[in-house]
Amino acid sequence: MSRPKIALIGGGQIGGNLALLAAQKELGDIVIFDIPKAEGMVKGKALDIMQLRPHDGYDADISGTSNWNDVKDADIFIITAGIPRKPGMNREDLLGINLGIMKDVATNIKEQAPNAFVIVISNPLDAMVYAFHKVAGFSKKMVVGMAGALDSARFRTFIAMETGCSVQDVTCMVLGGHGDTMVPVTRLATVGGVPVEELIPSNRLEKIVNRTRFAGGEIVKLFGNGSAFYAPAQSAIEIAESYLRDKKRVIPCASLCEGEFGVDGYFIGVPSVIGAGGVERILEFELKEDEKAALNNTLEAVKKTVAETGL
Repeated sequence: MSRPKIALIGGGQIGGNLALLAAQKELGDIVIFDIPKAEGMVKGKALDIMQLRPHDGYDADISGTSNWNDVKDADIFIITAGIPRKPGMNREDLLGINLGIMKDVATNIKEQAPNAFVIVISNPLDAMVYAFHKVAGFSKKMVVGMAGALDSARFRTFIAMETGCSVQDVTCMVLGGHGDTMVPVTRLATVGGVPVEELIPSNRLEKIVNRTRFAGGEIVKLFGNGSAFYAPAQSAIEIAESYLRDKKRVIPCASLCEGEFGVDGYFIGVPSVIGAGGVERILEFELKEDEKAALNNTLEAVKKTVAETGL
């Protein structure tokens, strides 16, 4: 049986780390795709990772290309193509440039691999995954945005730092858009099953929630040029692994809602079961009034950005 084929569209910082992580997990053979002027760079990254494999014995073939024919019949695509954020920019500032890139990517993926599962990372995330879905016409089960997996990981990290407990024992969820209006649900956050609201004073917990909302911008400011890449890459790999290995993990992802949580026709962060069927279902639960209000607020932000795509 042949190994799955994984196509990474965009060979920048996230793309390179995606390739490394996918190889280390032996998820399949990997093709890193980028524009012609970056072909040497992605070929170099692929060769570098190939030469790393003997140290730990990863069995995966990694290649770089700028030819769309080389990603034909890939089982899964992870899209990072587009420009990163710079200091002072929010994710929405990227819309005009990255929308054109996403339309081109969607058209080519539709031609080369119409049955693939697609994970979108490019920002502004909620609008980019919507744009891909509209242009490519893929089933809603086969298109997802990485968003909530990363936002929840950041929330977990900050809770672990605050409590001094293992991040492994922290469980939490972030709903909504992948932007400053996202909704970290504090009442569902636990450490080893103990509610976080019992462990962290409300004023400290509020600061953690706000830090989670602006975590991406915090890293952009620290870098001075560019945005996060290690955690976004691992967040997407978590989704890819659940799909390729039919793990049926429940991961907060930007999935297309059709009535769930009162959202209809938009990709927004919700707890999604990811298995061999793609987004197999969305786990819906009753929100409290303040949570509903927060989700409606983030939905309005998503609607505004989506409307600017003109799709």
